[in-house]
Amino acid sequence: MDPSPVFPPPLRTVRANGLTLAYRETGPADAPPLLLLPARGESSADWAPVLGPLAAHRRVLALDPRGHGASEYPGTYSFPLLRDDVRAFLAALSLTRVDLVAHSLGGIIACLLAQEHPGLIRRLVLEDVPAPLPLATPPRPVPERPTGPLGYDWRMVLATEHPRNHPDPAWWERMDRADVPALVLAGGPTSVVDQSTVTALARRLPRARLVTVPAGHHIHATDPTAFLAHVLPFLTAHGPVPGDEPADGPAHDLARERAHGPWGD
Repeated sequence: MDPSPVFPPPLRTVRANGLTLAYRETGPADAPPLLLLPARGESSADWAPVLGPLAAHRRVLALDPRGHGASEYPGTYSFPLLRDDVRAFLAALSLTRVDLVAHSLGGIIACLLAQEHPGLIRRLVLEDVPAPLPLATPPRPVPERPTGPLGYDWRMVLATEHPRNHPDPAWWERMDRADVPALVLAGGPTSVVDQSTVTALARRLPRARLVTVPAGHHIHATDPTAFLAHVLPFLTAHGPVPGDEPADGPAHDLARERAHGPWGD
């Protein structure tokens, strides 16, 4: 298994949910499909450190969500829209069942998709994704726009700030509907995400296992070898994955930090 970064494959586009979505595809065309969803403000190219090994036995599709990367910037953003875009993207490619790996904000989208369409997802990997619960006071302030050109639509950031602080209560109430085998990776004490919320999400999901990889919020980029060591066996397993910790086990005790922001970007 060589986790060395690979040059991202060229971008493709497809019309879905009324807009143009960009994505990258690699791996055998007849292999089981694997969808990758990035964190807020990132893109399909962010998966380069792990793309090669993931694509060895998977048809990998790395999506730029609306307002990200090379996808359309429509100016209208919400988590239900982002979820529906993913559903429409899969339908446009005639994909009826996929494995799904999602990071941070992409993981919230994945959870909402799994709630509404659990049959679409064979196995789910959530990388340092916190529970969609209200933040303790004071709420996270609206960030200032970085200087220079951006690889994402700043309007998307502004539109997703309120639900970061005050998510729809139904998202948490319906989490038990996401009844798919799930591997939850926690980034440990150096992550910008409150690790107790990652544990809470793992506990709430019906069939989740929790593993702490002390690499910070960007596990797949900071420690791709460890990321792949957990993700690849999980994607190929037919039952519980040896070595995973239960959601109420040691990972919860090791994963503590102050929240800098609920979805870590």
